Amino acid sequence: MDSNLSNLRSEMIDFISSKYPLEGTVQSDIPNLDFFFSKTPTELINIMYEPSLCVILQGHKAVGFGDETLSYNTQEYLISSTHLPAKMKILEASEAHPYMSLRIKFSLEDIYDLLKNTKPVEEKLDKNAQQGLYFGEMDTQLYESIHRLIMLLKRSPEDIEYLYPLLTKEILYNLVKSKGGNFLRKFSQVGTVSNKITNVITQIKDKFDEKLNIKELAYSVDMSESSLYQHFKTITTMSPLQFQKNLRLEEAKQLLLLKNIEISEAAFEVGYESPSQFSREFSRMFGSSPTAFKNSIQS
Repeated sequence: MDSNLSNLRSEMIDFISSKYPLEGTVQSDIPNLDFFFSKTPTELINIMYEPSLCVILQGHKAVGFGDETLSYNTQEYLISSTHLPAKMKILEASEAHPYMSLRIKFSLEDIYDLLKNTKPVEEKLDKNAQQGLYFGEMDTQLYESIHRLIMLLKRSPEDIEYLYPLLTKEILYNLVKSKGGNFLRKFSQVGTVSNKITNVITQIKDKFDEKLNIKELAYSVDMSESSLYQHFKTITTMSPLQFQKNLRLEEAKQLLLLKNIEISEAAFEVGYESPSQFSREFSRMFGSSPTAFKNSIQS
């Protein structure tokens, strides 16, 4: 990282450290910006990525996606094109130098609107789907625009409300103009396979507690069932059914964490018909039974 970027990074770290407790997830006063902190390395943690840009300011992280484990640090960024289940592991963190990252959420409609008003890239779009996560190398223009968004937190609520959409648009513009631009175009432009699969992901996410009908999903995006299955697995590393199961279990975990409800009630609420099946799949995914998880919260 060159000296200019290092200076910008140090300024952001100092400001954020003075403003927030450096532990866990913290929502900022900017609606689409949050931070994650850890003072110790972690084991693999199940997470759900949203459409977003993720940047590490301090430390080092590994991301498990399908059968791959990919790591990135302060000199790179990660783009998630859609809602994607993955695993995350903090590799480098300490009391003196906590792990510190930021996430800027966006919608693919934001990208599409931006593409309509910018000069098209000459590179031809590949019609095939690709994995839904992209790792890119940080550049000066992108980093400077991220720095401006962070420093906006020094301003008044009125200034933040007016300016954060403009600064977010600048960040997305720089992403589109970077090497990650073609990746974003594939997922945001209507008619591409990646965009169709993103549409299916949204449908499953919005109705995760309902029975999955692959035939109807395929028809809704004008694809064959076999093509939908193949491309869905390319982007998410999961089948549609596995993806839905992951969403259900993550939601059930949040219900048990935040509400005082029975395990069977949580199972039914997220779409399971059999509490015993729910318990087996919960244990397989999280490494402990729903009962043990609930008891650990209450203890």
